[in-house]
This record gives sequence, C-alpha cells and structure tokens, in this order.
Amino acid sequence: MQVVLGSDKDGFELKEFVKNNLTKQGYDVIDLTPTPAKDFIESSLAVTHKVLESGIKKAIMFDAYGVGSTMASDKVKGMVTANVEEERTGHMTALHNGAKAIAIGSGIVGPQLALSIINRYLKTDYAAGRHQVRLNMLEEMI
Repeated sequence: MQVVLGSDKDGFELKEFVKNNLTKQGYDVIDLTPTPAKDFIESSLAVTHKVLESGIKKAIMFDAYGVGSTMASDKVKGMVTANVEEERTGHMTALHNGAKAIAIGSGIVGPQLALSIINRYLKTDYAAGRHQVRLNMLEEMI
C-alpha cells in the first residue's frame, strides 16, 4: 500500500520515525518533505494534492498539533482529513468518514502512540454504504 507523508519543522522528527517504521513494515512510503516544509500549510497542501491527483488512499500529515494541517487540507474540495490523537478515532475516521488523510500533532502524540494510531488507520478500509451519504453531502458544500 502506498502512504503519503508530509510535515513541517515541528512534525519532522515524528514523521521520520513513522517513515522508518512504515518502511520496515513494507509500506510504499512517499515522503513529500524529505526536508521540513516551511509551515504546515505548505506540507499539508502538498500531501492533499498528491492524494487527490494520484488516487492514493491513505496519507499522514505531521505538525505541532495536527489541527493546522487538518484545517488547510480540508479547505480543498474532495479531501477528507481528520485530526487524530488516539487509536479509536484513527480507526473510525477511516471506517465511517473515508478519511484520505490523518493529521497528527507531535506536540500532543508521542512516537509509540503515533505508530498505534497509524496502524489502526492504515489497516481500516472505508465501509461506504450508509456512510457515503455524508461524504456526498460534504462534496456538495461550497
């Protein structure tokens, strides 16, 4: 499975830790920020556009708190990104919300918890069905 990663300076160390672990697990990691982006808007938009243009199903953004990357990414039509701080949300946002990306804040989530969240997110497929109605409603918003 391909996984897109991106981070600003605040999330860079955590992103590198996650990247190494995902690579060891056999994921095809596409790192859009081999050096830290200037800010979370730059890194999150790079990830967002890569996901939307390539059809890649999963991505992870890193910054200090996760909120900034989420807000910037969700401004782009067609993108669903969730700020995630624990495993259950990582699972449910993939299952019910079809999240194409999650954002993790390095100032909130430590390395081991980040790996646990990401593993739940990556191993969960979107259920679609009755949940697709909400995604369609999001797409219709201006």
